[in-house]
This record gives sequence, structure tokens and C-alpha cells, in this order.
Amino acid sequence: MREGTAMKVEVDQHACVGSGQCLLTAPDVFDQRDSDAVVELLTDTPPDGQEQAVRNAARGCPASAITVVDG
Repeated sequence: MREGTAMKVEVDQHACVGSGQCLLTAPDVFDQRDSDAVVELLTDTPPDGQEQAVRNAARGCPASAITVVDG
């Protein structure tokens, strides 16, 4: 990612199957609800140094519930 650009993360909670791979891959960005394990987004703009982890989480999501948009 080039300096000066911002990554934006979006999640589709309706598509989420609660596998938890996102939380394991990028715990500073994703969490899961206790009631049903559906993804929760802690921040839609990942902290510096977390960009690759977020991309890996999106690629590893079995439900394709995570979208990464480069600014």
C-alpha cells in the first residue's frame, strides 16, 4: 500500500458464518459477538502495520464476508 492512502474495511454480518478466521488473523480489527459468533468490526480503518493481516483475513473468510477497499 502506498503512503498517504487509507484502507477501508467492510463486513457483511448477514453473510458471516462465524468461523473466527478473521479474529485469529487480525484481532486488532475484528471480533465476534458472544451470542452468535458473527463478526464485529472494531475499526473500519486498520492501524498501521495491520493492512496485510486484514487482507489475509478477507482472503481466508469462508463466507467472503469481508471487503477491503484501498483509498
